[in-house]
This record gives sequence, structure tokens and C-alpha cells, in this order.
Amino acid sequence: MIDHPALDASLTIRDARDDDAAGLIELIDATFAEYPGCVLDVDGEMPQLRAIASAFAEMNGRFWTAHRDGVLVGCGGLAPAHEGPGIELKHLYVAKSARRMGLGTAFVRLIEDEARRREARFIELWSDTRFLDAHRLYERLGYARLPDTRELHDLSNSVEFHFNKLLT
Repeated sequence: MIDHPALDASLTIRDARDDDAAGLIELIDATFAEYPGCVLDVDGEMPQLRAIASAFAEMNGRFWTAHRDGVLVGCGGLAPAHEGPGIELKHLYVAKSARRMGLGTAFVRLIEDEARRREARFIELWSDTRFLDAHRLYERLGYARLPDTRELHDLSNSVEFHFNKLLT
């Protein structure tokens, strides 16, 4: 269990386990359903959700989940960046019922702390253009939106913004 003093006492964060699969899929599916045309295709696009701890261990990453009353209500992780001495923030999602409680910020801080421990020089992330609340969170926490975007050519026709933060 990870202690984070700014979090509501009903929330706990821990390292993810492979048996978190059902909760992760439910959380991300519900989050995607909030946005028109956004769908979760687990086996085609996010098969790592079926064994998240193993998948992130294989890529030299780390992943955490948040729980309230035994229900998975948030997640986030990191993996080495594709280029350079950095980290990529991955799969940050918070259930609608657990938003505005500091959980998103707690995950970002946890990821930043782990990135510094790994001596990363930057953190980057990609976020769907529809996820405006997430963009506000990242910008509030010092992430700059870069001019490049990428198209995923997925079932949701996703286009993503690129964000970056230099670590000091």
C-alpha cells in the first residue's frame, strides 16, 4: 500500500496485480463510454490490461491501481520512453465517482517520483484530444502540450495530443 497524505482516507493505492484485469477493463470501458465514439477494444488495442503487472514488468515499467471499498477506481503507470532518457506516463484513468478527490494528481506525483528514482530527465504522455479534463490536470501539474499529434487508426478514431515535462 502506498501512503499519500493528500488523498481521501477511503482511497488506497497499491502496485497493480494481474488479477486486477476485470476492474481495469471495467474502469477504462466506463471512462471511454463518457466520450462519443470512444470504445475499448481490449484484445485488439489494449491486451496488456488482461495481465497488467506482467505486461509492465516485461517493459521495465510499473503500474498502480487505486481502490475504494474494494472497488478499483483509478490506475496509472509508466514505461521507458521510446527515445531518450525519459519515462512515458501510461493509462491514467480515474472513475467518475472518484474524481476531484486528488487521485489523478496523486498518480502523476507517484509516477514523477518513480521517474526521478530512475533518473529520467523527462516524462511524456499522449492523451486523446477528447479528454479535456485530463489535459487541464496535466497542464496544471506543469506538463506542456507539444505541437505534434498522432492518429492511432483504432476503433475510436483516436487522435492524441503529446505532452512533456522536464524533470529537475
